[in-house]
Amino acid sequence: MTSQRKQVFELICSSRKASSAYELLEALQQSEPQAKPPTVYRALDFLMGQGFIHRVESTNSYISCCSCNAHKHFSHLLICKQCSDVTELQDETLVSSLEHNAEKHGFKITNHVIESHGICQTCSSETKRETVKDYAR
Repeated sequence: MTSQRKQVFELICSSRKASSAYELLEALQQSEPQAKPPTVYRALDFLMGQGFIHRVESTNSYISCCSCNAHKHFSHLLICKQCSDVTELQDETLVSSLEHNAEKHGFKITNHVIESHGICQTCSSETKRETVKDYAR
């Protein structure tokens, strides 16, 4: 892996939030001022091809894969609409159900993107605390 690919991967891994290509470029330019958008996009293509990262389709951003050793797997992303935290889940029951339903229609799934948007536990707890404070006034 080239040093720039490694740096892009480390930047993605250092955050629980998804990062856009231009956010990654800006961070990469701190240590590699000559870096240009194609550098980041090539690194992202390589990292996705190796199964090291996932693209968050709804936000056009990237997160690290929770199972870098499982090159081809289906994942479900939970995306907090308040703090932008992204959690990756792997649910074999869900995958089996999707594949079974697809097969009933003569369809073979080769790739899928499941993204659920909502509020994470941390933000939900903070919202509850704020509500209690407001109510106590």
